[in-house]
Amino acid sequence: MPADPASPPTLSLDGATLRLAGSWTLDHAAAVSAALAGAPDGAVQVDARDIGRLDTMGVLQLLRFAHRRGLDDDALGFREDHLALVSAIEDVADDRPKKRREYGVAAALARLGRVMHDNGREVVALVSFLGESLVKIGRIARQPRRLRLTSTVHHMEQVGLDAMPLVALLSFMVGAVIAYLGSTILAEFGATLFVVELVSFAFLREFGVLLTAILLAGRTASAFTAQIGIMVTREEVDAIRTLGLDPIELLVIPRLLALLVMLPLLTFIAMIAGLLGGMAVAAFELGIPPQAFLARLHDTVELRHFFVGMSKAPVFALVIGLIGCLEGLQVQGTAQSLGERTTSSVVQTISLVIILDAMAAIWFMQVGW
Repeated sequence: MPADPASPPTLSLDGATLRLAGSWTLDHAAAVSAALAGAPDGAVQVDARDIGRLDTMGVLQLLRFAHRRGLDDDALGFREDHLALVSAIEDVADDRPKKRREYGVAAALARLGRVMHDNGREVVALVSFLGESLVKIGRIARQPRRLRLTSTVHHMEQVGLDAMPLVALLSFMVGAVIAYLGSTILAEFGATLFVVELVSFAFLREFGVLLTAILLAGRTASAFTAQIGIMVTREEVDAIRTLGLDPIELLVIPRLLALLVMLPLLTFIAMIAGLLGGMAVAAFELGIPPQAFLARLHDTVELRHFFVGMSKAPVFALVIGLIGCLEGLQVQGTAQSLGERTTSSVVQTISLVIILDAMAAIWFMQVGW
């Protein structure tokens, strides 16, 4: 029978079993710590069935004592009415506050190593995901009936039509800003007319596709991650696999194809809107009529500049679609994980788009395009 519930905690060694009794609660915290600190060695079992009162503090102390002594999980024996409390405490026993961050050189190098390792794993995962997606696209090309046409058209509407007003508006405003700032510099040399080349080169080669990709990276990549991540948290992706369907074909390929079709079209709209913004500033502020603007554009700008900008659009579409879908599939089922993956997808897509654009600009300049 259990001892008096209000009695202080006691322990005694009975062969290889450590028998506990008394009240193992917060009111006797000092006595509990002292009793466990003076516990004799050699015990392989802990019998806590004679404990009268037991609370969270007592359970934690006993679990940590068993861990220090290297005892197995089944080495602790509790009363039936204490098992629910013990089970609840075991689930959170290791959730202790994180250690204070160290600022030494060794700690900084360790953090740098972990970050580089994590980034390397992300790169490998992205390349692997690209390969898997290309294989699935090739299979769909051989078997067109596998294509989810309705889903693809739905995502084309979300990615393209819904984003078109925003892309056109921002491109128009940026084109106007570039023309206005360029004119303030060129006016000092009496070369205001060269604003036409400034705006056209900037939007046909760089800003048209770059602005569109950045907008879709923030708007579409985050949406893809959130949509697929929610499905992961609700175990819908597992249900898709259970039904014998391929989540890549069902969720990823329609989004990739929608981006591959709509991003070049949005890029073209952004180019036109940027040129119109520059034309508006030229007409109302610089005294260059639209006819003169278009004539100068026709005489000085070659078609290759347009193709340079458009050639980047499919690459950026792949980057945005792959990262957005991959981050969604990597959600681990919690709200915190969903938020972290959504943020990561936006940061990764914008960063990678800018890096690829810079590399492409250098390469085109070196080859004389």
